Amino acid sequence: MNGLHGIILAYVERTGLKELVSERCSASVPFGGRYRVIDYALSNLVNAGVVDVGVVTHSRYQSLLDHLGNGKAWDLSRKRGGLRFLPPFNVDKQAARPYRGDIEALASIRSYIDTIRQDYVVILDGDLVANLPLADVLDDHIKSGADITTVVANDCYASEGANYFEVKDGVVTEVLGHPKNPRGFRGLEVYIVGTELLKKLVDDCTARDEYSWRKHVLQAKKDLKLHAFIFDGFAAQIRTVQEFYDRNMQLLDPNVRASLYNPRRPMIAKSIDKPSAYIGPNGAIANSIIGDGSRVEGSVENSILFSGVTVEEGAVVKDSILFLDAVVRKDGSITSVICDKKAEITEGRELRGSKDLPLVVPKYKKV
Repeated sequence: MNGLHGIILAYVERTGLKELVSERCSASVPFGGRYRVIDYALSNLVNAGVVDVGVVTHSRYQSLLDHLGNGKAWDLSRKRGGLRFLPPFNVDKQAARPYRGDIEALASIRSYIDTIRQDYVVILDGDLVANLPLADVLDDHIKSGADITTVVANDCYASEGANYFEVKDGVVTEVLGHPKNPRGFRGLEVYIVGTELLKKLVDDCTARDEYSWRKHVLQAKKDLKLHAFIFDGFAAQIRTVQEFYDRNMQLLDPNVRASLYNPRRPMIAKSIDKPSAYIGPNGAIANSIIGDGSRVEGSVENSILFSGVTVEEGAVVKDSILFLDAVVRKDGSITSVICDKKAEITEGRELRGSKDLPLVVPKYKKV
């Protein structure tokens, strides 16, 4: 399939992620013991045969840029097309402030949209963790004759800031923006639209100083035919610390992992040049995900350890998430804690959060 172009919107500042985005954007947040959140969107696109992808950013994107590189890990390093990084290019009053909405973000890359050579564009949020059959979504879009197809989750999970859709026989009958009491299907902020129609929508909205995809397109333009593709698998939108914690903890369920890591559509991440994890003679691990290069000589239970994590002898890690090269020193103890990259829990120190209010230890912080 070569009729689909990918645009990943990674510009939104998710303030609900607090310390996790103090030095990175939400699309660059680590997830699942090995990945960054944006890896899932990129993998979805590559698995559907997409060869041209633009990533729209605005601020705190250095970590994302370092991670993506030239796109080689996803086979998107190409002489023509491939992966394109799209930050604000001009330092003017519009680029200096955050984009007000997706239409304004798309308007900022309007010249890039003119270069798209495919007939259809799929627009995805950079904070979505799911294994989507995008090839099937495109086929469904074409067969439906719709102007826009949205992918919705077959649940009503209360995700921060999510849109919800009332759907009847595949047709969207109502679009709800961040309702207090969610109903219908949760929108995953994945849309397929014809390239020419996208140009027209962006131009028409920009001419009227309209900036919101949901408010000024989906809700306002009543002549558009909106279709819904209902997705039954695991789908997480990473927008708050609590949602990040809860959705990671769900991966400890084998059924959830099987849904997300479907071998027919593999999730792709940058390779990590580290040896296998080492479990010491006194180390104990129960119901946990352990990354390569980790060293466990204490106790780890119901936790996710990224690559290079160290848990020293006598240390206890429970219901926690530890990012790259985090350390829990001898006899330290953490419960319901998120340790960012290279954070260190000192010898004998105890930190205790709760599943309803996890603690976050910031990047490089020594506690």
